[in-house]
Amino acid sequence: MSDDTLIDFAAERERRIHDLHEKRLQDVRLAFEQVLPLSARKKKAKGKPKKR
Repeated sequence: MSDDTLIDFAAERERRIHDLHEKRLQDVRLAFEQVLPLSARKKKAKGKPKKR
């Protein structure tokens, strides 16, 4: 057998688990964005500073 055909199952499992976690994280981010849209907020314009 050649070394090229060997599969590192640990690395493949880590990659698959990482993808699952990333998908879950994206779903949670999307849910939070729908409930609490951060990009829709407008920054308050700073007025003149108070005189002392």
